[in-house]
Amino acid sequence: MSKDPNDAVDFIFKTAPEYAKAKAERIQLQEFRKSMKSLIMAKHLDKPLGAQEREAYAADEYQQLLKGLAVAVEKEAHLEWQLEAAKMRVEIWKVKEYSDRKIEKITM
Repeated sequence: MSKDPNDAVDFIFKTAPEYAKAKAERIQLQEFRKSMKSLIMAKHLDKPLGAQEREAYAADEYQQLLKGLAVAVEKEAHLEWQLEAAKMRVEIWKVKEYSDRKIEKITM
């Protein structure tokens, strides 16, 4: 990313929808995890509740969902920190501009 604050703002504007989508995917997977656990437990109604839960957590489809959730969290976090870095670049530019104006006033 260049040092131009306009590029940072453009990056934020361009990346915000991708970040929103990543966050929505993460939340959807997080919530579906509960549904999947219930669906798997329902396949084992002949067992005690604790055994149903154990079967759900051990199921391949539940494990795959957790892997997908990990990918979604990683993507969201990556985008979040890229956006945060772009915001920091704008803040750094603002402070530098302020300092330059102060120095200019002092030296005139």
